[in-house]
Amino acid sequence: MNNKARVFIYLLLCGMCGGMARAQAQLNVPSSYALIKRVIPGHAQKFVVQPLPQSEAKDVFEVEGVKGKILLRGNNGIAVASALYYYLTEYAHCQVTWNGTNLNLPASLPVPAKKVHKTTPYQYRYYLNYCTYSYSMSWWDWKRWEKEIDWMALHGINMPLAITGQEYVWDRVYKSMGFSDRDMQDFFTGPAYFGWFYMGNIDKWDGPLSASWITGHRDLQLKILKRERELGIKPVLPAFTGHVPASFKTRFPNAKLKQTNWNNGFADTYILDSQDPLFAEIGKKFIQEQTKVYGTDHLYSADTFNENEPPSNDPEFLAGLSARVYDGMKRADPKAVWVMQGWLFFSDRKFWQNEQIKALLNAVPDDHMIVLDLNTDYEPIWKRTEAFYGKPWIWNMLHNYGGNNSLFGRIEAVATQPAQALGHAKSGRMVGIGLTMEAIEQTPVLYELMTQNVWQNKPIDLDQWLPAYIFNRYGVKSKEALDAWQTLRTTVFNGKDIRDGAESIITGRPTLDSAAIWTRTHLNYNRKDLLPAWDKMIAAIPACKQSSGFNYDLVDITRQVLANYGRPLQLKWIKAYHNKDDRAFDKCTAEYLNLITDMDRLLATRKDFMLGPWIADARSWGTNADEKALYEKNARNLITLWGGADSPLHEYSCRQWSGLLNDFYKVRWQKFFELLKGSLETGKEPDFKLFDKSISNWEWQWVNSSKTYPVAPTGSSTVVAQQLYNKYRTMMGNDLK
Repeated sequence: MNNKARVFIYLLLCGMCGGMARAQAQLNVPSSYALIKRVIPGHAQKFVVQPLPQSEAKDVFEVEGVKGKILLRGNNGIAVASALYYYLTEYAHCQVTWNGTNLNLPASLPVPAKKVHKTTPYQYRYYLNYCTYSYSMSWWDWKRWEKEIDWMALHGINMPLAITGQEYVWDRVYKSMGFSDRDMQDFFTGPAYFGWFYMGNIDKWDGPLSASWITGHRDLQLKILKRERELGIKPVLPAFTGHVPASFKTRFPNAKLKQTNWNNGFADTYILDSQDPLFAEIGKKFIQEQTKVYGTDHLYSADTFNENEPPSNDPEFLAGLSARVYDGMKRADPKAVWVMQGWLFFSDRKFWQNEQIKALLNAVPDDHMIVLDLNTDYEPIWKRTEAFYGKPWIWNMLHNYGGNNSLFGRIEAVATQPAQALGHAKSGRMVGIGLTMEAIEQTPVLYELMTQNVWQNKPIDLDQWLPAYIFNRYGVKSKEALDAWQTLRTTVFNGKDIRDGAESIITGRPTLDSAAIWTRTHLNYNRKDLLPAWDKMIAAIPACKQSSGFNYDLVDITRQVLANYGRPLQLKWIKAYHNKDDRAFDKCTAEYLNLITDMDRLLATRKDFMLGPWIADARSWGTNADEKALYEKNARNLITLWGGADSPLHEYSCRQWSGLLNDFYKVRWQKFFELLKGSLETGKEPDFKLFDKSISNWEWQWVNSSKTYPVAPTGSSTVVAQQLYNKYRTMMGNDLK
């Protein structure tokens, strides 16, 4: 071998070692092994973790079988976790979801016959929404967060919103400026309302916030961020948008403040004008303080005018405002990237015309802003903004509003549109995909499907994907179950006609109408067309009953069918009432109330559909009786009235949960039927306005009451579902012709 050859080989080896060293630096191997042990503790010894160099700023993984071991390679922890989940779903036919997990691995794990290599086409895979932190995550402890971070990693998420413990930083910043404990008590909302406090919509409501909560969630956020960063996740932290305490006007009387109102029954909040010198000072101070406590990955969320209209639509004004918000970030962190929720462009399109959007976005350097097209599967804003005028942007599925229980989704759009947008000639700088739902822990099929897009650049073939999903979920192959899902695909998941899942009239404030204020009952399919899915799921019970995922789906489909049946039963008692037929009215209203009772009994068989855990988790954060009572009130209020006794948002976050159906919704209907019965007996027209007032007062009493609800499920899901099928199926077949 000549000298030139020796030099070449030496340089080649150096390059390989350097590449491996760089990959090793990005991959925290012990953290990846720890995740494997948490997910599949009995089989972790069969897996070997190895580093891979990153490819073109895109994550990459490999799965390979070598000498009886399963090798998981990746450039970081997210890639390795994704490799693990690829193995679990493709080779072991397992699944990990919020609502049912199948990890029944064989004693001898299958070893891949050939190496699989995957590179994601998406630099960013975003996750969460400010609202998720209220509607789903208000009461989470570290144990629940640990599970969620593992779920993120397995599903390829690398860019989650991370706003837990934000109140600790605000407390330090404003107190350093002379604000008192009382000032901050009048600023912070109760924990269930942080989503809208963070977005500047409300102050104080359902507080005060205790010192134990503030420090406890500082410590929780430190754990969250440490685990996320160990796995290669880059969290998005908040930045300053101008929201200040009401006492700001007395402590800084010369400050330029704008009073603004969210128009949902809450008091005004105060926004500091971005032209005021204090704006830049506080913006810099906040990020500096936050970085001291939580570190930074240079990604910052800041939503100006969330569901609040700016004082001017002048493009020059909007550009100046945007530039100053970014400047506040840049002064503290020159590497700052503004991650903007693009909800305002969807929710207030009348104000945000193209000229206004362009001004807001173009005031920030292209490489220092990422726009979240928040509801792309329903209305892609990128298509009417020239792909956000050159800004990097992310395609998102919003899907769920308020945590409502409703089988719904745009399954075809989620399967095909991300890849189509990625390959579109006019999609500009599409750099990622994401999940921006207002609430989680429901409809797992949509989230498994959406995250399937992470590691491919072609549309998903549902004809192949759906049978594989069902097999992984149930652990057995069942023709009946597959037939049920083919019906679900064309009914509840067809995505037609409506923006989000319809509600049942059962959860609406009692009325003679077809819908209440936030209870939209228009479905995207005919009620009778869902019944074959129920038939097939009942038929699949013998083969699938051991599966947790099947039991959840069986309850959810049964719940949906029964919830849908509420409207036909309502029409029966309305007809009896108008016909002044006392006997028919008594019979039909009894059937209606029995339906609610039956739904409650069904939902009590699954923890996913129970009120008890929500309230118990809330109370668990209290360190004394007063705190426990306050947090229970927060928990009760958000999912019923949402605000005060006269809240216009009542039922926005309604839940079809056991405990809530019997103790809240059914009682309201009983009171309404007593009103109508009295009218039939006296011949006098009922006073519906007086009833609404009295029922809102009763609701407020319920919100302020306390009761211990079960936290563990009771009964068999398959047995109760079968009983309700036997009771209702024939009646439905007759009523839904």
